[in-house]
Amino acid sequence: MSANLAQTRPQRQGGFTLLEMLVVLVIIGLLAGLVGPRLFSKVDQSKITTASTQVKLLRGAIENVRLDVGRYPTAEEGLALLSKPPADPALASRWRGPYLEDAVPLDPWNNPYQYSLPGQEGHGFALYSLGADGQRGGDGDAKDLGVLPAQ
Repeated sequence: MSANLAQTRPQRQGGFTLLEMLVVLVIIGLLAGLVGPRLFSKVDQSKITTASTQVKLLRGAIENVRLDVGRYPTAEEGLALLSKPPADPALASRWRGPYLEDAVPLDPWNNPYQYSLPGQEGHGFALYSLGADGQRGGDGDAKDLGVLPAQ
């Protein structure tokens, strides 16, 4: 008879109740609210660090061009001179590039690095990123980074 009772009684399937699911979602939401802003501030800081490192790399390549060619790239040549020889045959014969393994990188905010002559505080050139906002000036992650142009 006990075998017949087991067959007629519905078996309960395992799982979570709606209330248990809601409690878990609330806990996950609270954790995301506390941890999320801290993680995003680290992302912004890492972009600033990346831009500063890339500017240093590009500055070194520009200095190598100056040593080989005898002058900095003109404003018209810009950073393209790191990848392509100058149009002047006399200068092209001294060009020992390309000076970068890959193409000139974009800054971490996907904007091109700015190059102009002369730079601030006696630097021969200006090489900088416009920061997160892509415009001159700014504070925080929107601040211009690198060797800024003469004012």
